[in-house]
Amino acid sequence: MNIEQLSKRLETVALSIPTGSKIADIGSDHAYLPCFAVKKGIAESAIAGEVAEGPFLSAEKQVKAACLEDKIKVRLGNGLEVISPGEVDCITIAGMGGALIATILEDGKEKLQGVRRLILQPNVSAKSIRVWLLQNEWELTNEEIIEEDGKVYEILTADRGEPLRPYPGVEGHQKALLLGPFLMQQKNEAFQRKWRQECAQWKNILSNMEKAEQSEALNERKAELMNNIQFVEEVLSE
Repeated sequence: MNIEQLSKRLETVALSIPTGSKIADIGSDHAYLPCFAVKKGIAESAIAGEVAEGPFLSAEKQVKAACLEDKIKVRLGNGLEVISPGEVDCITIAGMGGALIATILEDGKEKLQGVRRLILQPNVSAKSIRVWLLQNEWELTNEEIIEEDGKVYEILTADRGEPLRPYPGVEGHQKALLLGPFLMQQKNEAFQRKWRQECAQWKNILSNMEKAEQSEALNERKAELMNNIQFVEEVLSE
């Protein structure tokens, strides 16, 4: 297995793993990420966790084919159920929704003992993860945004530290939670493309909301979308 065989998305996640780590890859699918990390000498050992039997069997097959059974354990279970406290020092979760990733971390909080780094790649709603990190004493230390096969992905890295460090004052706080404090400084092409598309969708939703029967919940949602649009337009025009 070489670096070219790993998707750009998973390669970006793998390269954020500290050398010598004991990792747990949650929702590991075919176990490509742990196999790559161990084979390349990035990770010392790995646990590949899967909740569904099909991907679990695929992961077992991949680990066996790579002759890494002594270094990588494939386990069937939900979220962080597959690890014991203190067993790993780095956790990767890639390819799920941000709200689901936050729920996995919240439900398995007692398993984070001894974990020094989280590397999280949400497909949507990275804000849910940033909020969870902030509320649970994790410091967001790096963010990357990449485009692959027409899709845009955000990769968030967090370490034990000062949760408020990456965020500006109260006024800019919500903007940074939505857009990412590091990403909104870099504003690369993938970032601009993602948020222009999001803005266009939000404006379309707002337009449809105007035709719907008004309610308090609807008005709250409209206000949230208008705030988000304002945040994005301010950052993109800076």
